[in-house]
Amino acid sequence: MSASDISDPARLDRFARHIVLPEIGGAGQAALTRSHVAIIGLGGIGAPVLQYLAGAGVGTLTLVDDGEVEASNLQRQTIYTTRDIGHGKAVSARRWLANFDDKLTAHIHDRRVDAGNAKSLIAEADLVVDGTDNFATRLAVSDACVAAHVPLLSAAIGRFQGQVAAFQGHLEDEPCYRCFVGDAFDAEDCDTCAEDGVLGAMVGWTGTFAAIQAVRILTAGSGHMGEPGWGKLHLMDGLKPAMRTLTIAKDAACKAC
Repeated sequence: MSASDISDPARLDRFARHIVLPEIGGAGQAALTRSHVAIIGLGGIGAPVLQYLAGAGVGTLTLVDDGEVEASNLQRQTIYTTRDIGHGKAVSARRWLANFDDKLTAHIHDRRVDAGNAKSLIAEADLVVDGTDNFATRLAVSDACVAAHVPLLSAAIGRFQGQVAAFQGHLEDEPCYRCFVGDAFDAEDCDTCAEDGVLGAMVGWTGTFAAIQAVRILTAGSGHMGEPGWGKLHLMDGLKPAMRTLTIAKDAACKAC
């Protein structure tokens, strides 16, 4: 029985709490099971994104990360355990997924993402969720999404702050991630959790919110969770706590879109 067949009683029972929501319903759940999401970066943000999208029954997941699990990851990267230390994140994430729901399809890539391979890594995806930790990778992923006409959810975290934004830059009036940050960040420079620290639960809030936005986007044609919110940047502050939303303008001079 495939993951896309929600008529199977076991699958119906698994997703019953979604199906009874009028905003999702059977049609929305069927859309989720037919969906293919590429998760770029399987760290603090990618971990809860994977957990909740797998829990939502997203039928095909492409998992991309070239790193290995380290002891310091366990403070916030919730799909890994002590036994995973020293093993590749992509392989460990696929193992977690197989234990969680063996009806879902997983493709893994343990290569570093760059401008040369980004487009092939997101091929066939309906949505890309980027939780990587440097601007060069984020921009390579964004440019590939624009070129392939694939929507992008970009999520980032630092200390007690998080941000999530949805982009569909291939559309005439919609910005891309490069419109947001510009060209100055193509070099591989970015603040890191090791240098600045990060609250583990803050990473979870950011990743979980990204997963909510992903479900909203994937069910937009069949559900009623509201508009995807293209070009909207959601900023989360864990100290206040508070959340606010900004609108990103399309850059007429953007070299990507």
